[in-house]
Amino acid sequence: MPETTIALPPAEEVRLLDVHVVAQFLSCSARHVYRLADSGRMPRPRKLGMLVRWDRLELEKWVADDCPTCQ
Repeated sequence: MPETTIALPPAEEVRLLDVHVVAQFLSCSARHVYRLADSGRMPRPRKLGMLVRWDRLELEKWVADDCPTCQ
């Protein structure tokens, strides 16, 4: 089975990212993304009903600022 990768969609197309895209963006696992968010070490996600999404611009700014704690 060929290995697939998830490419970040262009910024003008998608503003809210799911956990798998965020994990790829941060080069970590989806579980680690949830741990970072739950501990306040990264921006909190937005909850849209049952969906959990992170704001792309907020994440990019957080990474550009060297990933400060968000509590």
